[in-house]
Amino acid sequence: MNENESVQSMVLGDVEVIRVVEWHEPFLPTSGMFPGAAADVWKDNEDWLAPDHWEPDSDLAVLALQSWVLRSAGRTVLVDTGAGNGRERPGMGPFHHSHSDFLGLLARAGVRPQDVDVVINTHLHVDHVGWNTVDSDGQWVPAFPNAQYLIPAADDFHYGPDNAYGNGTQEVDRLIYEDSIAPIHQAGQAVLWDGLHRIDEHLTLESAPGHTPGSSVLRLASGSDRAVFVGDLLHSPVQILEPCCNSNACLAPEQAVTSRRRILGRAADERELLVPAHFGGAGALEVRRDSDRFALGPWATTSRKKSPSAFE
Repeated sequence: MNENESVQSMVLGDVEVIRVVEWHEPFLPTSGMFPGAAADVWKDNEDWLAPDHWEPDSDLAVLALQSWVLRSAGRTVLVDTGAGNGRERPGMGPFHHSHSDFLGLLARAGVRPQDVDVVINTHLHVDHVGWNTVDSDGQWVPAFPNAQYLIPAADDFHYGPDNAYGNGTQEVDRLIYEDSIAPIHQAGQAVLWDGLHRIDEHLTLESAPGHTPGSSVLRLASGSDRAVFVGDLLHSPVQILEPCCNSNACLAPEQAVTSRRRILGRAADERELLVPAHFGGAGALEVRRDSDRFALGPWATTSRKKSPSAFE
């Protein structure tokens, strides 16, 4: 993805939606990332899966690392914060000591750190919380000093010290919590929530557990427009065709399938634009019912976000 494609925007009702893409590239073999997906589903849909979602020659799933900025009801809301810079993430491939120009991309979208009013972590995985904080003289501090950080309570408990950082399953879970979540609590900017959480007249958070205990979706309703930002409920459009197919990172597979089917069903019935965290291409699309299955509808239309000449 070239520089001009890294920041895009669209308008839904009274809400401006800005897509900020850090990278878009081949990630993991499909058999490893989606162990429940038949090989045929990739081949049968190669004409539209490649190149944005699948690399046929290597059989690698192609993912985007991206965040979404919403300008809603006079406030700036940031949905997920990528992987962060300079983090110790042993065994986590591109996230270990990663470097990106995320704050520069936000600047091109007209967003300074101090302008962000609300940060939403849809869940507490490595690639959704990394830019919660930045290094300041050797200390991790909130990257968005004026923001309220909305954190799912179930994930905060699961990955926090009370549950031994995810029950001690992965050492990296402790590192993620200590450099990207704990400093938010220490600064008094964390707000834990569960079930439903109303942000404003257009935006509502809703629990959708399975991928993690606190995985959540963000619903947007403004005028006649509807959208649902689903985080990691889906990593590939193949999961729309095969909703029983989980990613290899789903902690409660059966619960993840239940949440995925519920969210896809409502998106299809209410014509909500489906906005996952990791889809390449246009990044978002409509979903349709096809008898007892789901099918892909039209993809979203976005435009390149023009950089402001200067901040006000």
